[in-house]
Amino acid sequence: MTSTLIWIAVVLFAIGLYLSWTAGRLDRLHARIDAARAALDAQLLRRASVAQELATSGVLDPAASIVLYEAAHAARQAEEEQREVAESELSQALRAVFADAQQVEVVREAPGGEDAANELAQAVRRVPMARRFHNDAVRAARALRRHRKVRWFRLAGHAPFPMAFEMDDEPPTAVADRATS
Repeated sequence: MTSTLIWIAVVLFAIGLYLSWTAGRLDRLHARIDAARAALDAQLLRRASVAQELATSGVLDPAASIVLYEAAHAARQAEEEQREVAESELSQALRAVFADAQQVEVVREAPGGEDAANELAQAVRRVPMARRFHNDAVRAARALRRHRKVRWFRLAGHAPFPMAFEMDDEPPTAVADRATS
């Protein structure tokens, strides 16, 4: 009888230890999501700021400046529910304005344009990477949260179900080509 109780206690201890480890892992994944989201937000803000700076620099033609400024302003001011759409529209505006490599060269030839063009190239290159890191963390947390043990023992607590950030983040070809060269 005593050995049976000892074995039951050992098994319960092992189960408790395993559940505690799983809850800790889930907590670390949620922290990773928060950090990745902060990095993504920073990169999106940087991209919108660079786009607004270029739009107001007077280097671009007036129509391109207006399109780029409005898309960048909308992306910076978007509420959380509309953020993915606004950021996708900024990507489309960047592709429309910088579809031609000559437009990038016009920016580069302006005073201070070389730095601005390089900053834009870095910003449009970093956004897809930051989004990929965020979505990978979300995917890992979702996979763990789908396990029965996590649901049955409510190991996720009251944390919201993680959502991926889906947007059009394809960079303008002329800018992306300059970033890699």
